[in-house]
Amino acid sequence: MRTIWKGAVTFGLVNVPVKVYSATEDHDVPLHQVHDKDGGRIRYQRTCEICGETVAYSDIDRAYVDEGHTVVLTKDDLAALPSEKSREIDVVEFVPTDQVDLLTLDKPYYLEPDSKSPKAYVLLRKTLEQSERTAIVRFTLRQKTRLAALRVRGDVLVLQTLLWADEVREVDFPSLHEDVSISKKELELSASLVESYSSDFDPEEFVDEYQKELRTLIDAKIDAGEGFDVTDTFGETEGAEKGGEVIDLMEALRASVAKSKEQRAKGSAGKSDGADEKDADAKKSAAKKPAAKKAPAKKAPAKKKAS
Repeated sequence: MRTIWKGAVTFGLVNVPVKVYSATEDHDVPLHQVHDKDGGRIRYQRTCEICGETVAYSDIDRAYVDEGHTVVLTKDDLAALPSEKSREIDVVEFVPTDQVDLLTLDKPYYLEPDSKSPKAYVLLRKTLEQSERTAIVRFTLRQKTRLAALRVRGDVLVLQTLLWADEVREVDFPSLHEDVSISKKELELSASLVESYSSDFDPEEFVDEYQKELRTLIDAKIDAGEGFDVTDTFGETEGAEKGGEVIDLMEALRASVAKSKEQRAKGSAGKSDGADEKDADAKKSAAKKPAAKKAPAKKAPAKKKAS
């Protein structure tokens, strides 16, 4: 991993030097735009509307327009801002973890100790673990002041930027204010359905099906060349089931619970059959083995006749 920023987490007089790394990466199949007639690549260029020249990114400054007056801000102007110069991740407060709204979580970063001794880093990590709290911090990165949550993931500190309060839209759907009656039986069936789907979350069990199919499609087109037919790759796919409006909620809940139980039963039976097959194979294997030969019985020594 490549370091993207260096600084220090500060709270009180405690200073924890850290290196910052991006915690996620994109594995999507890279695609670019082409002209459908000849396959020519479509490219976007930064063009100056005054001289018409194509401008390199390194020659581009920022500007703000106020009542027709343009204020140009150079890279040196922006770099001179006090917040941009600061290399501190300043702890504002420690809050109960459940008070951090998941909706506000944005981009995550890993923090690595950046000093000869990681003692201060480990101390902060253990303090967060034992107190079951999340540190709310403030810092500046890439010409923008960020609010972030500092928390623990395994043995590493994770810095996850937060959206500002005014970046989260307020919602007020009229339909949510309607008086809706839910029966006790409906709640019981709904709870039963939830229980039938209950499991421990393991992200390793899930894959991006779209990217997987896209890679299959690309490989098939490479192999088939001009004679490509999409149905040869994926077969005739049935139309997706349309989730229409539920007319009878109780009946839908009952059917869903029954279907879930049936699927669970099939899964258990499959595991059981697999175990039975293993036992049967083991018995067959044992039957094929030749029986062990018994050692011949030793003859008793003949008794001497008395003279």
